[in-house]
Amino acid sequence: MPFQPDTARPNSPLLSRHPTTAPSSDNEDDDFTHHHDDPRSRKTHHSLLQPSSHAGPSGLLRSRSPSPSPYIISGEARKRYTLASIFLFASLVSFTVQTELAAHIQHVLGWDKAYCMLYMTHSSWTLLWPLQGLVLWLMSSGSGGTAGASGVIRPGGGRTVGAGVVGRRKKWGLFWREQVREVRRMAVLIQNKGGATARRGTAVVQQNPWAYLAVTTVGVTTALTVAGLSWYLAVSMTTPSDLTAIYNCSAFFAYAFSVPLLKERLRLDKMLAVAVAITGVLVVAYGPSTSSDTSSTAGNFTSTTPDPATRLAGNLIIGAGSVLYGLYEVLYKRFACPPDGAVSSTRGVQFANAFASMAGLFTLLVLWIPLPILHILGWEEFELPTGKTAWLLFLSILMNMMFSGSFLVLISLTSPVLSSVAALLTIFIVAIVDWLWAGTPLSAAAVVGGLLIIAAFGMLSWSTWKEMSEEERKKSVDLSGDEDN
Repeated sequence: MPFQPDTARPNSPLLSRHPTTAPSSDNEDDDFTHHHDDPRSRKTHHSLLQPSSHAGPSGLLRSRSPSPSPYIISGEARKRYTLASIFLFASLVSFTVQTELAAHIQHVLGWDKAYCMLYMTHSSWTLLWPLQGLVLWLMSSGSGGTAGASGVIRPGGGRTVGAGVVGRRKKWGLFWREQVREVRRMAVLIQNKGGATARRGTAVVQQNPWAYLAVTTVGVTTALTVAGLSWYLAVSMTTPSDLTAIYNCSAFFAYAFSVPLLKERLRLDKMLAVAVAITGVLVVAYGPSTSSDTSSTAGNFTSTTPDPATRLAGNLIIGAGSVLYGLYEVLYKRFACPPDGAVSSTRGVQFANAFASMAGLFTLLVLWIPLPILHILGWEEFELPTGKTAWLLFLSILMNMMFSGSFLVLISLTSPVLSSVAALLTIFIVAIVDWLWAGTPLSAAAVVGGLLIIAAFGMLSWSTWKEMSEEERKKSVDLSGDEDN
């Protein structure tokens, strides 16, 4: 992203049913196949029908659960929503800190290397999975198993317990191999959700899980990177207001892509919430601002107003970037996240960080190619930071890692639409930080637009909560029907 202290920019292009049970095993990849039709799973239902003198004509006493409240959800769903709240807070704080640090590096210290900063920040994601593994390994002493293998939701509500020696920490090599196998098993589960299988005659042919992850990583990361680069192509061709307003319409495109790709139902409350959020962005972008606001949000934009033809071209470019950013979020949810309800929230968090590392590795190994080209053409001379600039850039990269990992986890636990609107909350947060830290006064447009975005996020959160409650009620009704049968 362009790392200006832009109070009108909520997000950065550089960062940035029915539940299915899935028993787990440490030995086979196809352990995620479902066993609803296993006759052994029905034996508990027979025990619910007991002879009784008070029974009806059939001589059997049915066991029924009371109808749940419309807004009561299970402990697992509540845990998922709690974790999403924690990672939302982490993403908002880390993005705000990174934005202020990056703006200081570019505009005060003079290290204005946009693409190099993109490359460094995105490449740093490679460390997320190893760091997560190290933390889990250090926490595994006395746990007697792999943390990631203990979160599969079983039909009876229990969880598997990993095998291991109680009281002893496994060797790092053995522990890491288990983490790799866990990612492979998750890839198989996601393949089954995504229909990444084909039939040859009567046999089912499944793509290699690592090949599936590689193709998915390339596709998702390319969409994100091109969306980020569109910002830099349009930055000198259009106005800051147009750039901010158009790019942050990605929340609308995330919802638009969610309908065909995620089979999400069109809901009036969600459509209204997205409309309110985009209205808030337009108010911030085009509302009256103070002179100090104008100077701070201008950043490294051109000081002159572009001619109409150039401005139109810039708006079309950033519009394409907005579409791609919304598509990136939905593609990630569709092809790189386990099915909702199939695994525990903890395992979903762990796999999100593993996938982020794969995206970072692709950036590290491939996206360095434009650096020498930009240097030779003179568009951006390659220069490593030194001294204070290097330390602040290091802190900025750490904050970017925290934001990116948290944002992908947020999408995995909730939805691309809720995550997109949640990211817009940074508009108001960055504006408040600029006001408290840099003395930049808050304009009326920033306050009104920020309140609209907060209201939209509240509406979407309530809508998501209701959807989760409805799914739990359906599951409860289905289970009651099974007992009756």
